[in-house]
Amino acid sequence: MSLESVLTHFKQWNREGDVLEFETLSATVEQAANTIGVIPARIAKTLSFRGEGNEAILIVAAGDAKIDNKKFRTTFGFKARMLTPEEVIEQTGHVIGGVCPFGLENEMDVYLDVSMKRFKTLFPACGTRNSAIELTCDELFQYSLAKDWVDVCKGWEESQLIETVTVSNDGL
Repeated sequence: MSLESVLTHFKQWNREGDVLEFETLSATVEQAANTIGVIPARIAKTLSFRGEGNEAILIVAAGDAKIDNKKFRTTFGFKARMLTPEEVIEQTGHVIGGVCPFGLENEMDVYLDVSMKRFKTLFPACGTRNSAIELTCDELFQYSLAKDWVDVCKGWEESQLIETVTVSNDGL
């Protein structure tokens, strides 16, 4: 049912035909990158957190980014606590490895992390462990009905620096 809810979600923009389904798994950042043929950082991973009260929030970030607890607390005013796998399914309607901000079971706040802005396009999952769609940052913002861009991750700046140095050294 999860893929169907995502396809229904994308119908409003005539993009349901752009959802990719794979023979191989794309459940982890590494699997998705290998399956799609891109660097892991271009996989847009969706992380589920317990918000204030009982509601959940979603953070979509680049594949090489990790949540920075201090930035998260400063931005949202509460500690970053991930949902359990059961809570993820209950809140999003998607299984771990296919979680995305599209076709959600419940209405929830979605935030996009700035770690993704360095790429022209990214690949978020589409509700299953073997699906994705290629989207620009603007499309991801629009289709996810995101509330805002946030800066709550770490690690990706270092990855970007290493990639830049590697590219520079290869060009010598």
